[in-house]
Amino acid sequence: MSGPVQHTTQATVQAVSRDGAHRFSKVAQPVIRLLAGLGVENDSHLGVTVQHRSRVAADPSQPNLRQVHLIHAELFDELAAQGFTVGAGQLGENVTTRGTDLLALPVGTRLHLGPDAVVEVTGLRNPCAQIESFGLKQHRSGLLAAVLDRDAAGRLIRRAGIMGVVLISGEVRAGDALRAEWPPKPWRALERV
Repeated sequence: MSGPVQHTTQATVQAVSRDGAHRFSKVAQPVIRLLAGLGVENDSHLGVTVQHRSRVAADPSQPNLRQVHLIHAELFDELAAQGFTVGAGQLGENVTTRGTDLLALPVGTRLHLGPDAVVEVTGLRNPCAQIESFGLKQHRSGLLAAVLDRDAAGRLIRRAGIMGVVLISGEVRAGDALRAEWPPKPWRALERV
């Protein structure tokens, strides 16, 4: 990891989404409220302990390191070039960003969203078969493969966004500024959570 990257444009929140039911896609909202230690108010993944169904089945007492899901809008641009139409919230994210390489951030990075909210990055989202099912609804196979990659050593690269926990409550809306505050060294690369 080389450290913070300077951007010529300001990083922003492009869209915010939530859904109170356990569905794959989330509904775009004018504003969402992040609650410290819990996640997105009125979202199905809100909670101190894990809320993702497969993880609840494995161990419902494990901490919820996936309170907020963020995806960079640049991924949607790449997918569009491959023939996939994906909009904000459709891959299940709460916050769609632009201008920050989310996947390059280390564990513990603090994302300042809007005037008050702070989310601490915990790791990578592990893309699942539901992504492929979403693509098939558009009569297009290969969406899951499109959000995965391999590095030069053949290791899997997950590109479907990052996860975090809410440190400081606050409202977040489209157009809000996004600032990444890197943790002290040594930096730890993101792994799936």
